[in-house]
Amino acid sequence: MKTIDNYNFENKKALIRVDFNVPLNSEFQVTDTSRIEAAKPSILKVLEDGGAAVLMSHLGRPKGQVNPDMSLAHIVDKVSEIIGVQVKFVNDCVGDSVNAAIAELQDGEVLLLENLRFYDEETKGDAGFAEQLAKNGDIYVNDAFGTAHRAHASTTIVANYFPENKCFGYLLAKEIQSIEMVMQTGEKPVTAILGGAKVSSKITIIENILDKVDNLIIGGGMTYTFVKAQGGSVGDSICEDDKMELALDIMKQAQEKGVAIHLPVDVLAADAFDNGANTQFLDVNKIPDGWQGLDAGPQTLENFKQVILDSKTILWNGPVGVFEMENFAKGTIAVGKAIDEATKNGAFSLVGGGDSVAAVKQFGFQDKVSYVSTGGGAMLESLEGRTLPGIAAILG
Repeated sequence: MKTIDNYNFENKKALIRVDFNVPLNSEFQVTDTSRIEAAKPSILKVLEDGGAAVLMSHLGRPKGQVNPDMSLAHIVDKVSEIIGVQVKFVNDCVGDSVNAAIAELQDGEVLLLENLRFYDEETKGDAGFAEQLAKNGDIYVNDAFGTAHRAHASTTIVANYFPENKCFGYLLAKEIQSIEMVMQTGEKPVTAILGGAKVSSKITIIENILDKVDNLIIGGGMTYTFVKAQGGSVGDSICEDDKMELALDIMKQAQEKGVAIHLPVDVLAADAFDNGANTQFLDVNKIPDGWQGLDAGPQTLENFKQVILDSKTILWNGPVGVFEMENFAKGTIAVGKAIDEATKNGAFSLVGGGDSVAAVKQFGFQDKVSYVSTGGGAMLESLEGRTLPGIAAILG
């Protein structure tokens, strides 16, 4: 696997695909800088070698139209502040103005190109557009895991124009290594914690990881499909009736493969989907009509904690309750604390997938786990066993 460490960038221009698709408030200020911070080490490596960095990214979904609200000009000051170098900006990503800016770029400088998705050709993976982008650098560095599952011009097709000079940035290399730790090389016992609302959205992941894990903890809304499939009463809890056979099949497969499935035994139930609803702790299979499970109960959390503490490799994908509401966040916080403790004891812990990453950030666990993935969809597709086009393009 070629990484940025395989190259010396002295007198070279690195064309770096970063993921600066960051949230902006109504004043166009960046509200979460973690993606910019994640790209910093790769950019600094180029500059410290004595090269120049040309950064390209998308922001939002402008659908091939120039939209001033989604201009990367809004983030130039924040990127400059984080990297510690005044970043130059050009209001296009191909064409005469870009060619002129590239020609003037000196070693030690950073140039940010305008939003790639102002061009329809980006998402279509257009070869002509990719070839124009390729003229902006001597070495192509892909450091954007968040878009590695898309065969876009800047993430995949552009690599064709750098047959010998393409590599992974530090961030993307770390993402690949972290997923390999869970899926292939991690110390056993390996535990996957899968939460979220629906079995249907996690089925491919479950089927792919059953050969690789020793324990599968199931939480969140998925719980109730498994419980009802086994004859339990789930009241008004979210449940996919058409996936009950699938749930039973998963349990059968797990048993055949020697994987222990851990389901909640008790839940915090509410009489409405509301933070101020009346609540009570109930056995997970005895929820009456008019009530719905919205968080894991105390015995469940104790059971989950023991499994997590006995694990050497941990994957967490999805919360175990409706953590967005304070009264139903205790389960997700408890799981985070258990993973924190296991990590301190030497376990490797990987958190990935939109909601679990949001929960980890909200409750301050991002520095207490081994790695927090920066790519939602890309992370999920990796766990499903798919080869991501952006990764294949560098390896090929």
